[in-house]
Amino acid sequence: MKRITTIFSLLMAVALVSFSCKDKASEKIVADNVQTAESRDDAQKLLPVMTFEKAEHDFGTIQRGTPQEYAFAFTNTGNAPLIITDAKSSCGCTVPNPPKEPIAPGETGELLVKFNGSGQNQVTKTITVTANTAKGSEILRIKAFVQAPEAMPAGPVK
Repeated sequence: MKRITTIFSLLMAVALVSFSCKDKASEKIVADNVQTAESRDDAQKLLPVMTFEKAEHDFGTIQRGTPQEYAFAFTNTGNAPLIITDAKSSCGCTVPNPPKEPIAPGETGELLVKFNGSGQNQVTKTITVTANTAKGSEILRIKAFVQAPEAMPAGPVK
């Protein structure tokens, strides 16, 4: 009885395999889908590259409360349009203003950074630029040595 069940199971498995593999997989490939996938894959290889002239700027010695600003110049050295989606600073005293329009390959742009001159002694602030590059973000830095304004004498002035 066990032999009959084993033989019957084996025959069923052979029959199932022979009928289910009737079509060849290569015959099911649609040529249009292959071309679409190839063009999609080629498009994904195209990426912008954000190349800054310099990634750090030193304002030197400034008086506290004296606003400063600097424009970080960059070039899209990649082969796709560069889109900056966000720019954030490490604190509220620094405000980045990135370009709103896409930067074409080979074109240049500027990211304006305004610093209100707050803090004391050596101050370093970072700006994180989020874009559609391979890395996804770039880090910029501004530095300054902030001096307190001259102390006013206490009491009435003659």
